[in-house]
Amino acid sequence: MNILVIKSSVFSDGGNSSTLVNAKVEALKAEHPEATIVERDLGANPIPHLDGDRVGAFFTPADQRSAEQQQVDDFSMTLIDELKAADQVVLGLPMYNFGIPSQLKSWIDHVARAGITFRYTENGSIGLIDDKPVTVLAARGGLYAGTENDTVTPYIKLFFSFVGITDLHFVFAEGLNMGDDIKAKALEEAKAAIS
Repeated sequence: MNILVIKSSVFSDGGNSSTLVNAKVEALKAEHPEATIVERDLGANPIPHLDGDRVGAFFTPADQRSAEQQQVDDFSMTLIDELKAADQVVLGLPMYNFGIPSQLKSWIDHVARAGITFRYTENGSIGLIDDKPVTVLAARGGLYAGTENDTVTPYIKLFFSFVGITDLHFVFAEGLNMGDDIKAKALEEAKAAIS
């Protein structure tokens, strides 16, 4: 079994979402000791944000790319291959100012590529990645789940379904900035849900 682990906290392993990710990974390793873990810590090793040069590299035919453009494409394909090869994905997802972390957006921007992970048809888009379980461990300072202020959950569902993955499972730890007691209870409940 191949497990892709994506941590997107700016605090790397010090983030609340990363704490939950580590708990989930330990549970998976206990269940599947033979599992191969591929970890992308986007806080420790940020992915460059898209700019005109990077997008230009994606759209330049392979036989016309410069060496620098090929490096950009190779990096993007590495991320895509990691997602394709995974039997299961574990995603740590903090909410920052009503959105996903910008480093996670950079990962998405390098993975969502027309003709590679999705394609357009006259009936709409079709995802090209095989469906697989994705556990989303969502950490928030306030209380947002199920409200109109939760822009993160629908966005993540939309992205993964766009590339073909619909088997998403969310675990929420909320109210983490609303006092120590609330934080401890929320993390304890999330870890119980994980195990």
